[in-house]
Amino acid sequence: MHPADFAKLTLLLSFAATGVHAAASANAPIDRQAVVARHNPHFTAIDPMSPLSVGNGRFAFTADVTGLQTLPGLYQATGTPTETQARWSWHENPNPNGFKLSDANRDYTAHGRTVGYPTNTKTAAGQWLRENPHLQPLPQIGFVLAGTGARPLTSADLTGIDQRLDLWKGQLHSHVTLLGQGVSVSSAVSPDSDTLALRIRSPLLASGRLAVRIALPLGYQMGDHHNPAMDWSNPDAHLSTVLAQTGRKLVVEHVRDGSRYAMTLAAAAPLNIARRGAHAFEITPRSGDTLELTVSFVKEGTAPAQDSNRVFAASSAHWDKYWRSGAAIDFSGSTDPRAQELERRVVLSQYLVALQLGGDMPASESGLTTSTWYGKHHAEMVWWHTAHFALWGRPEFTARTLGWYQRTLPVARAIAFDRGLQGARWMKMTGPGGRESPGGNPMIIWNQPHPIHLAELLYRADPSPATLARYKELVFDTAQAMASMLHWDADGKRYVLGPPLWIAQEIYDQSTSINPTYELSYWARGLEIAQQWRERLGMPRDPDWEQRRTHLSALPQKDGKYVALESHPDTWDNVDSRHDHPSFLMALGQLPGDGVDRAVMRRTLDAVLARWDWKTKIWGWDYPMIAMTAARLDAPQLAVDVLLKADGPNNAYTRAGHNPNTRLPVYLPGNGALLAAVAMMAGGWDGAPARNAPGFPTDGSWVVRTEGFMPLP
Repeated sequence: MHPADFAKLTLLLSFAATGVHAAASANAPIDRQAVVARHNPHFTAIDPMSPLSVGNGRFAFTADVTGLQTLPGLYQATGTPTETQARWSWHENPNPNGFKLSDANRDYTAHGRTVGYPTNTKTAAGQWLRENPHLQPLPQIGFVLAGTGARPLTSADLTGIDQRLDLWKGQLHSHVTLLGQGVSVSSAVSPDSDTLALRIRSPLLASGRLAVRIALPLGYQMGDHHNPAMDWSNPDAHLSTVLAQTGRKLVVEHVRDGSRYAMTLAAAAPLNIARRGAHAFEITPRSGDTLELTVSFVKEGTAPAQDSNRVFAASSAHWDKYWRSGAAIDFSGSTDPRAQELERRVVLSQYLVALQLGGDMPASESGLTTSTWYGKHHAEMVWWHTAHFALWGRPEFTARTLGWYQRTLPVARAIAFDRGLQGARWMKMTGPGGRESPGGNPMIIWNQPHPIHLAELLYRADPSPATLARYKELVFDTAQAMASMLHWDADGKRYVLGPPLWIAQEIYDQSTSINPTYELSYWARGLEIAQQWRERLGMPRDPDWEQRRTHLSALPQKDGKYVALESHPDTWDNVDSRHDHPSFLMALGQLPGDGVDRAVMRRTLDAVLARWDWKTKIWGWDYPMIAMTAARLDAPQLAVDVLLKADGPNNAYTRAGHNPNTRLPVYLPGNGALLAAVAMMAGGWDGAPARNAPGFPTDGSWVVRTEGFMPLP
C-alpha cells in the first residue's frame, strides 16, 4: 500500500473511532485539538497545487516540499506559486502623464441625468489606473547547490519527502533527501512582526554543498492579472542595498521607484554571506550543519533582529489561542461518507482565512499566496471574506476589515459626490488608498450594503453602545448613498434601482439593467438595519429612507420563479442567461428574505439545481451560497448535497485546503463562503427551526457537535 493511501486509511479509521466516542458523549466539550490534528496536511510526494503556508494575516511565506521556495518554476507552471507576501507591500509605476480616474470615464444617461463612470480600460489612462498600484512581492527564499557543481535544484534531486503542517501550532516541518543526505526545515511566522523563523539542518550545510539563496525580484510580470510570474528582468530598474552586515546579521533595503521595504536577516551562529549579483545573497553556516535564522520585513525603517526560538514559541501560543477561541464543529459521529471531507475543508479553511485574510486591509481573492487582479481587493467579496469570522465567534477579524472602511470613508464620500449621490459610495476594486479601478467594476453595486451588514454582525457579537458609536457614521453614510441611488418611477409609484448598474450575475448590459432581485432585497435589508441603528441610538427613523424602503419595487419574477432582474426577465427562457452566479438566490440565504415569497424561492431553487448551466461559469462561493438558500428553505439534505456537489466545476479543495477556480489556483472567497454556510447550517439563523444544527439533515446520517456559533440574521 502506498504511504499516502495508508495514511488516508488510518485517518478514516480514526475518524470512525472518534465518531463512536462522540456519539456516546455528545454533551462533552469538543476535543478541538484532536479535530484539528486529524487534518494536518502530510505530503510524501510533490504536489504543485498544494504548497503550504505559514503567516499571521498580513504576512505569509509559502513553501514547496523542501520547506523553502526551492522549485518556484515547477509550482508556478503547474500549480500554485511559492511566494513571500505582505499586505503592506505595494508598488506604483511612474505616472508622467498625470492620469486621473476621470480620464477613464464613459458617460451613462439614466433618469434624466448623465454621469461618468470609469469603465474604459482600452486607453493608456484606463490601463495604467487599472494596473496601479499593484502588489510588490518580497524575496524568494530557497535552496541551491553550492561549491563544486553549484546549480539550482530540480524535482529530480529530491527523494524521501516527508512534510507535515502542524495546524495547531502554525508550524511547517519538512524533510527531504538530497544527494543521499537528509535536509530538514522547520518554519513559523511571528504573530507580532512580519518575521519568518527557520531551523535548517543538513550535513550538506557542513560540507558546503548546500546554501540558502535569498533573491529579490523586480516585481510581477504585468501581462497577466491572474497568477502572474515574478519578474527577474531588468536588474537596473530596482536597487538592493546592504545597509548593515555582520557575522550574524544582514540588513538589505529594496527600492523600486517610490516603493521600498527592508529585510533583516539574523542568525543564532556566525554566517557566511555571499552576494550573487545585484539582487541575490547566499547564506551558509561558518561551521556545523545547522542554520537558525529569522528574516524580518518592514515597510519603513529597518526591522530589529528577532530570535527564532521566540518566534516558534509565539507562533505556537498564537495558534493555540486561535483554535481555542470562537466556535468549533465536529462531524466525527456522522455516517455520511462525505462528513470527513467537509470537516477537512472546514478545518483547513479556518487556518487559511486566519493566515490570509486576517489583516487590517481587505484581502485580495488570492490572499497572501499569489497575486490576482494586481493584488487589489474586490469589495463585493468582503462579505465572503470576513462575515464568517463573526459567525464563528471571532469578530475581531471582521472589525479589522471595517476599520479599513472607516479610514477610507472620505474617499467613498468623494465618489458619491462625483456621481451626484449623498453619503458614501463604495469602490469595488481598489488598493490600499481606496482609489477605484477602471473596468466594469464601478458599476457593481452589491458591495454597497456590505459595511452595514458586517456592522450588524459586530453589533450582534457585542450589542453595546460602544459598538453603535464606533460604526454609526459608517452605517449612516452608506445607507444615505444607497437611498440616493434609488429613483422614483411615477407611473409605477415605486422606487427603482438602476440603470446603470452591473448585477452580481455579471452577464447583463450595465447601461440598461434595472431592479435585480438580490440587490433589491439587499437594499431593503441594508436600509432596515440602518433604521434599527437609529432607533438603538435613540433617534427616529429617517423618513426619506423609510419612504424609499417601503416603496421599493417588488422582486421580479416570471412564471412563478424569480428572475435575475426586471429589465431582462429571460432567466428561465434563455440558457445563455443561466450561467455565472445565480445571485437571486442570495435574497433568501445570505439575507433573511426582504420581499421574498418562500414558495416562489423554493421553485426558483429547484429550477437552479435542475436547469442552471453549471459548466460555463460557476465559482467556488456559489455552492455555499446556494446551500444557505436551501437551509433557510428547510431543505437540509439539499444544502449538504450542493455544498459538497462533486460534479460541478470549481468545488474542489486541494490538499492544502485551497479552493482553486478557473485560472486561479487560490480563490479564498470559496473558503470564506464555505465557513459562512457551515456556520449558518450549524449555528442557525433568525427564525431557524429549534433544533441542533438546523441546516443539516435529521435522519441520523449527520452527527454535528457544535460550540460557540452566532446565528446569522
